[in-house]
Parts: sequence; C-alpha cells; structure tokens
Amino acid sequence: MNELTPSPALLCANCGTALQGEFCHACGQSIHSVLRPVSHMLEDAGDLFLHMDERIVHTLPPLYTKPGFLTLEYFSGRRIRYVAPFRLMFVFCLLAFFFVHLAFSDVRFGDDDEAAPPDSVGAIHAAKTPEDVRRLYDAQIGELDAAIANPDLPAAAKKGLELGQDVVRDAANRRLAELKADPIPAPVGHAAPARAGDERKWTHEPTVVDIAWLPDVVTRRIAVGIGHFKANIARLGEGGEAKAEALKRMGEGFFSVLPQTMLVMIPVFALILKLFYAFRRRLYMEHIIVALHSHAFLFLSLLLLMVLGFAKDAIRPHAWPAASLIGLVQGIMWVWMPVYLLIMQKRVYRQAWPMTILKYWLIGSVYFWLLLFAVTVAFFIGASH
Repeated sequence: MNELTPSPALLCANCGTALQGEFCHACGQSIHSVLRPVSHMLEDAGDLFLHMDERIVHTLPPLYTKPGFLTLEYFSGRRIRYVAPFRLMFVFCLLAFFFVHLAFSDVRFGDDDEAAPPDSVGAIHAAKTPEDVRRLYDAQIGELDAAIANPDLPAAAKKGLELGQDVVRDAANRRLAELKADPIPAPVGHAAPARAGDERKWTHEPTVVDIAWLPDVVTRRIAVGIGHFKANIARLGEGGEAKAEALKRMGEGFFSVLPQTMLVMIPVFALILKLFYAFRRRLYMEHIIVALHSHAFLFLSLLLLMVLGFAKDAIRPHAWPAASLIGLVQGIMWVWMPVYLLIMQKRVYRQAWPMTILKYWLIGSVYFWLLLFAVTVAFFIGASH
C-alpha cells in the first residue's frame, strides 16, 4: 500500500522556522534573496521612497478629492492599501519646496542692475570695466555739478546734491576696487566721504555670544551664524554683484531650512487641534494623523500649482487660450484648498457646522501667526548661511 509522505517544508534561512508565506513569522525575514537584478533594486528603491506600487494609486486621488477620507480609513484600521501619512507628507513637502525654489530662483529683488538707467548708482554697480565706471561717474558728476551751479538753487538743495556726489564717488570707488582698478580721487578742496564710521557699524563689530547655560559648541555655532548674518547684511548694502551674491546665499539658506521648519509645525498644529477638541477625547496621535494628511494635501496642492505654473509660462507664447485655461484651473485649486480643510475638519471631528466653522477660523488664525513666526525664524536662520 502506498503511503503519503509530507513534502519537505521550506525553512527560514535565518532561524530555521518552517515558513508559511513570504515572511518568517518568527523573525520577520523575507524569503526573497537580496541578490537580485538591478531592475529589482530600482523597484525596491522606489518602494522605499514612496511605496511606488498600487498604494500610490489608492492614496493620491482620495488625498486630493475626498477630504478626511484617508484619515478616517486610518482610524478604522484600514491602512495597508495607502501610503503612510508621514512618508506622504514628507515626500510632497520636499517636492513642493523644490519646485517653489525653482520658481523663485530667477526672481530678482530690488533694482535690476543690468537694466538700470545710466544716471543711477545701479548702473555703476553693473559696469563691467573700469572705463565704464569712470565714464558713468563723469556723466553723473557732470549732471550734479551743472545742477549745483544753478544760482537759483537753495543752499539746502546744494548740500543735498553735494552729498549725492559723495554717494556716486563712493559707489564708483567700490566698483573700481572690485575690478582691481585705481580709485577716483576726491576733487581739490572737497573732503572725501567719511568712511571711518563704517567700522563702528554693528555689522562690523565683533560677534561675541556668551550664554552660560549653553554648551560652548552651541554658543560658537550661534556666534558664527550671527557673523554670517551681519556679513550678508553688509554685502546687501554694497549693491552690485555683492548684493546679488548675498541675496542668492540668503535665499538658498532659507529654502534649505524651510522643510525642517514645516516638520516642526506638524506637532504644533496637532497640539492646537488637541486643545480645541479637548472634549472629543481623541488621542494626540489621532491629531497627528489629521495634521499629516492635511499638510500632505497642502504640499500636493502647492506642487501641482507650481507644475501648472511652469506649464502655463511655457505655452503662453504659443497658445494663450490654453494658458488662460490653466490659470482658471489654478484659481479653482486655490479656492479648493481652504474648502477642503473645512470639510475635512467637519468629517473627522463630526461637530455641527456652526461650531466647526468657528473652530476652523480660530485654529486657522492661531496656526497662521505661529507659522508666520516660524517662517520668520527660518528666514533669519537662512540669512545666517
């Protein structure tokens, strides 16, 4: 008589436990080998970054079109089909600020030196050669001399024009120093503008930070940051290439700390929700999930707005009706953002509309001022790069 013999069980290579499924129920190791083709490695990298599988398909549409749906799904225990809230928020935060940085990278602040009129100090800052500097200087000083020579000009106005001559000469000499050329001497009988006071400005004073209760390494780092901040402010006052370089450095520093600032604001926003919904008896972690999903939606919206803005600028010269349509879509998206958050708050916390609207306004006001303060701090940190 034939006897049935059990088939040999597949054992875990790590602990030797009989396997049932793709993971060992004793130690958790996968049955799949790590020695795989490069294509599988890229797939694993995508999964590690954003779970680039069917979960992203199940997550993005409801995240943008169904306020509160993902949060309620998490509260109900149905989580495996969706991307984790923190990963979702973190990835869209980085992508959104990356595109915002791209959008602002070409923005010029202040006067456009290259387009400055020839009778302005900005034209001297933008001069490329010492000859151009001296030519612009002579032209501007000549106009000021002609105005000063007017006998009908009041004495106070003449003093103002003489100060203007000092400003022009100072700007020209600063630009000549950058171009490694000889400075323009002051006219005979005319005192050069006093520069000794510059060394007494706060931007030129030595930075000393002495906080007894902080470690020395922290105080040194604060002192270095303050020194960089004062150096950037001083460069802004110089104009020309120095000003452009300082603005670029401060902008890059600001955008480098902005994502970290928003990560700090997530638990702050959850704490505000906890305080306003203290009688709903919800755990703080539940408010964290609400904060993560709401910020993920905002960062996704910002990302889409930036992408549509780039597309609109690209096609406007060729198809302005399509660009106008994109602009209309962007307007609708801006309106949808506050409406989405209001509906999400109503569905998650399930209070009557009057109380929901009141708390929505109060929470938004408190969070706005806290966010403004955080962004201001981020700006000063960025300016210290």
